[in-house]
Amino acid sequence: MSSLSVETLAADAVAPITSAGNAHLGIAVLAGIAVIVLLITKFKLHAFLALTIGSLALGALAGAPLDKVILSFTAGLGSTVAGVGVLIALGAILGKLLADSGGADQIVDTILAKAGKSGGKLMPWAMVVIASIIGLPLFFEVGIVLLIPVVLLVAKRGNYSLMRIGIPALAGLSVMHGLIPPHPGPLVAIDAVGANLGITLALGVLVAIPTVIIAGPLFSKVAARWVDIKAPERMLNTPEGATRPSEDLETRPSFRATIATVLLPVVLMLAKALVDIVVDDPTHMIQRVFDVIGSPLIALLAAVIVGMFTLGRAAGFTKDRLSTTVEKSLAPIAGVLLIVGAGGGFKQTLIDCGVGQMVMDISKNWSIPALLLAWLIAVVIRLATGSATVATVSAAGLVAPLAADMSTPHTALLVLAIGAGSLFFSHVNDAGFWLVKEYFGMDVGQTLKTWSVMETIISVVALVFVLLLSLVI
Repeated sequence: MSSLSVETLAADAVAPITSAGNAHLGIAVLAGIAVIVLLITKFKLHAFLALTIGSLALGALAGAPLDKVILSFTAGLGSTVAGVGVLIALGAILGKLLADSGGADQIVDTILAKAGKSGGKLMPWAMVVIASIIGLPLFFEVGIVLLIPVVLLVAKRGNYSLMRIGIPALAGLSVMHGLIPPHPGPLVAIDAVGANLGITLALGVLVAIPTVIIAGPLFSKVAARWVDIKAPERMLNTPEGATRPSEDLETRPSFRATIATVLLPVVLMLAKALVDIVVDDPTHMIQRVFDVIGSPLIALLAAVIVGMFTLGRAAGFTKDRLSTTVEKSLAPIAGVLLIVGAGGGFKQTLIDCGVGQMVMDISKNWSIPALLLAWLIAVVIRLATGSATVATVSAAGLVAPLAADMSTPHTALLVLAIGAGSLFFSHVNDAGFWLVKEYFGMDVGQTLKTWSVMETIISVVALVFVLLLSLVI
């Protein structure tokens, strides 16, 4: 990935653009984060603008020359977009192909047909599998819109508590969003700390499986007792924006072809990680081949190209419709790219001001493990801003220097710790909170007792498994 390496980060930290001491710099950092939080929460400013202004405020308060602050911010923005921007775009295209071709509907319908034979006992487990599979290439909000009609209809027709069906689906989407590349948050954290994407993906799957089971099907039993509601009638006639894009299609791609396409980039990246471990020789032909085909750019690009045939052409898409689908997939991610890029700019401003060295100087005398520290920083920013992405990019920038002395697996675990912290207790300053509340017809209290608690469970359980893995690898 075209990102700043850990060595580069460490070198930058040696020559900061300001001569401020640790106390002065610490105050500047807190003030910069406070500016970002205030602008997002109080003045409802877009996160891109808030991060940009916060970066300038941080540099100015730290006593750095503003021309150098601007240079740091723009350099960080450019390197971050270069590292993850193309991957986010490819993921968006794959997700749009999946939705518009009916591939997502095929996954949903097939698994629900199998689960329905059990008398409904397997339905929560089916929902978590559906959401996890669909959540691999889709943004969280897109996944919600895609799954809401299915969740509501399953709850209505099977006479289930909405929480028993809805919580597993939400858990599957949320865990994928926070822990598993190629989602923007994990990609940014990988880029910032110099982690190996394949190993992060492999360890992320290990953490995600037990986390989604506990926060999904198991917690849904408790959530259904706390908030025992049925699917809201007003939402059953397909809520605005929640129509299934494939309703006008005469044919849909097969279940096997859809699953193979969705999992193709994951398989390629995992294969690269496995070959790196088994062969462990950068000059070996096999490893060189897998270094190429298992790179995230090639893996996602391959999935998109394959998807045009296995999804688009299988659904009867003409060349013009394929082109339109790709074009429409890119417009909604403009805001995400800007936020991610500005987060990278804020990260680089932190580094160039010497915050990395400050964190290392302060934390070396603490007894708090680096993984727990990363999680706590992400939690604080998440609670303050309501944005998992802002929490991830900001926390990754702050703790990146701690990865310099870590092994490759522990650097991957650092990414997962940040991702886990970024999901902690979604509440009223999070757009996802209101999305879930309105679609499920709950009041604020009910949403806090279900959705917010579920997010907290994901965050804490994922941290526990990250810490356990750190003891054995």
